Amino acid sequence: MKIGEPSLDQLRIFLSVEEEGSFGGAARRMGRAVSAISYGIAQMEAQLGVTLFAREGSRKPVLTEAGKGLLPEARAIADRADALLAKTRSLHAGLESEVGLVVDVMVPGEATAQVLRDFRTMFPTVALELRVEGLGAVAACLLDGGSLLAIGGPVIGDHPELERQVIGEEELVPVAAPDHPLAQPGIAPGASREHLQLILTDRSSLTEGREFSVLSPQSWRLGDLGAKHALLKQGIGWGNMPRHMIRGDLASGSLVELDLPEKPGAPYVLSAIWRRDARPGPATSWLIDAFRERLAECPA
Repeated sequence: MKIGEPSLDQLRIFLSVEEEGSFGGAARRMGRAVSAISYGIAQMEAQLGVTLFAREGSRKPVLTEAGKGLLPEARAIADRADALLAKTRSLHAGLESEVGLVVDVMVPGEATAQVLRDFRTMFPTVALELRVEGLGAVAACLLDGGSLLAIGGPVIGDHPELERQVIGEEELVPVAAPDHPLAQPGIAPGASREHLQLILTDRSSLTEGREFSVLSPQSWRLGDLGAKHALLKQGIGWGNMPRHMIRGDLASGSLVELDLPEKPGAPYVLSAIWRRDARPGPATSWLIDAFRERLAECPA
């Protein structure tokens, strides 16, 4: 038996009858005559070679076993078609079809999660590609065309191809384990140079050779902020960490804030950054505003 291919309209009629529980209800919902609904179901049944509804002996159409089996597939096809139409309408309205976002590791994870949760609700038709990077690698994602928007620090924000808008800041705090020599009172100037410093390394060639808040010639360079955090808690070296990430450690005493004469801690200014030749669209602009609001709400 040759199986035909039902139209999208027939699938929608099938779904309407099942959801409304009657041919009349489907007709009212779709603004059609009952005869048109009945004809659509009959045509679909003829094409597929199955009976979708048992009509005899009941005033209410009841799904057959074949109808029950095909229902999820019909619903999935209709949902995908609805998504296609919604995205098309968004494109005609100027909404981006997708947004590439790169976020600095210094941005509080909770703020990022809240923004992205709300983004999926506000822009269900916009695909979002997320990357998390550090230092110059954030801007590199914009310059290589892989991302439309970055939420990043001051390392490369003055690049001539990039535009930026300050939206918040994160405090960097010099810390070490409580038994570390630098955690003791009365630290002399220059003492920090005598101890291993843990440094977040920049995996981008944009800032190759540049050092950021590096005081000690003895250093380990790590590409992962989580690994740096773990080593600090084990008493291996000292280093700057974003306050939001070590707030619990400072409260419990597993890390202590260092009072160094050089005051290596500093505000880490966060900006929304984009290419000058790629003006932010509606979804991208919403992300900028949302990150600004969430960062303002983060505890100091």
